[in-house]
Amino acid sequence: MNGGTLVAQVLQRRGVKHLFTLCGGHISPILVEAKKLGIRVVDTRHEVNAVFAADAVARLTGIPGVAAVTAGPGLTNTITAVKNAQMAQSPLVLLGGASATVLRGRGSLQDIDQLALMRPHVKWMGAARKVRDLVPMLEMAFDIAQEGVPGPVFVECPVDLLYPPEVVRMWYGAKSAAGKDASLTDKAIELYLKFHSKRLFAGLDSAVIAEPPPLRPVEASSGQVAEAVKRLSKAKKPVVLLGSGALQIPSEAGAIAAALERIGIPVFLSGVGRGLLGAGHPLQLRHGRKNALKQADVVLLLGVAADFRLDYGKHLTRRMFVVSANRSREDLLLNRKPDLAVHAEPGRFVQAIAGRWPSGTDFTSWVAELREGDQKRDAEIQLEAAAPADEFCNPLAVCQAIEAVLPDDSVLVVDGGDFVATASYILRPRRRLSWLDPGVFGTLGVGAGFAIGAQCVRPDAQTWIVYGDGSLGYSLIEFDTYVRHGLPIIAVVGTDASWMQIAREQVDVLGDGVGTELRRTDYHKAAEALGGVGFEVRDPSELAEVIAKAQAASRAGKAVLINAQIGRTQFRKGSISI
Repeated sequence: MNGGTLVAQVLQRRGVKHLFTLCGGHISPILVEAKKLGIRVVDTRHEVNAVFAADAVARLTGIPGVAAVTAGPGLTNTITAVKNAQMAQSPLVLLGGASATVLRGRGSLQDIDQLALMRPHVKWMGAARKVRDLVPMLEMAFDIAQEGVPGPVFVECPVDLLYPPEVVRMWYGAKSAAGKDASLTDKAIELYLKFHSKRLFAGLDSAVIAEPPPLRPVEASSGQVAEAVKRLSKAKKPVVLLGSGALQIPSEAGAIAAALERIGIPVFLSGVGRGLLGAGHPLQLRHGRKNALKQADVVLLLGVAADFRLDYGKHLTRRMFVVSANRSREDLLLNRKPDLAVHAEPGRFVQAIAGRWPSGTDFTSWVAELREGDQKRDAEIQLEAAAPADEFCNPLAVCQAIEAVLPDDSVLVVDGGDFVATASYILRPRRRLSWLDPGVFGTLGVGAGFAIGAQCVRPDAQTWIVYGDGSLGYSLIEFDTYVRHGLPIIAVVGTDASWMQIAREQVDVLGDGVGTELRRTDYHKAAEALGGVGFEVRDPSELAEVIAKAQAASRAGKAVLINAQIGRTQFRKGSISI
């Protein structure tokens, strides 16, 4: 029994099935003991990807994802992923190693003020100082990560709390070893270390691990539900916007989808919400959201804030009645105060609305009007995809080739700028909880970690990453992780030798592409060198055959990278967001 055992036991009791990490001496007992209890330990090649993987697990399951990283630079390497999780409201638990309790502030290896570092980026944090702190602190961490507005939490676990007592006492003895000729100071240090060791491990064998408490998210009042039903059912042209914030209880995704179908209002889906209604549901609209909002008289926001994606609330005019439900009071009131503000669980709110929905309410003509615009835009995209690019493959055609063969059981991870934004117009998740994007932080580099987490959660699904060639640079090395852990992920890289999303505006406005230019690198060969399978496509006529070969390799258990050489188009000109 050691502190690492206690940590692993808490993880097991909390339903954790995967622990993501990059090894370090400070945290080794956690990894070893977790493996003994049947928790799959997945080690990545960069700590940021361990946290991204934990984030993906949280989004897909609702159970906090867990990552363990070593002290100092191991922890500093996680900051981007932790901040991304905070802004995406993902519940995750980050375990950080730390210097031995007796060596803090004395210049020991990798000893920094980790709490000061993490404070702005987490919902809560704690630092264990005795072994008996570990269990209650971890249990509190899991509870806080999930309650209210979900988010990341951090628990600092000093190295001398994790190893077996006899090993730590040996360390302390080697440090103190006073001897008969020792000075009074040396003898005092020896006595102190013995006392400290005894206090450190007191209660190790009597730790009690509790059952997780039930989650009780705040629900809307009966009056709020009644008012929403009244406003929506009497509307002429209502619109629903549903985002990731409405799916913070993933197990209820099916019930939320059924509620939307019962209400029958046209809906725009974003974030994890993509795929909630399947690939081609008649209520789901994919284009023309701004135009739909211009006509709408009542708008229902479910887990959606009026941030830059709604032009800071300008898309929600004063002539419309806005009903908004959000766990976050800050997001609820951001930029445009709703006419009916519901500070409660959005997914439960829409289910409650559906439960009181009046029969005979019909928005068929309004849905048909919007769908006509949707179909018109799809036809325009089809024409643009058929046109040749200035060289190599049209990026729209690449995305259409993927869309044509996506299996029903697939997960789409998107990581990039211009090419990925193009893909979002075309790729349609086949089922709920099958789309992972960074969220509001717009972080590049999420691809590998998200895909690792998704493939671990859904091992039978075909997991795809759609990369820009710029964003691929953050995590190409994780092909080594895919291969070592048997993760048959398919990555498609749109290679245009540019940070195109930036270059479009920078070159036009400032007349210089400095800093945006890349090479048409043989990324497929790099994937092969890391143990994967690589393909290159330079001619659009090759797309179908290469994608079929990639899927076959994935089904055989191989990680695959398709290096799709793409040309430049004007499809997204003028689309930069700030």
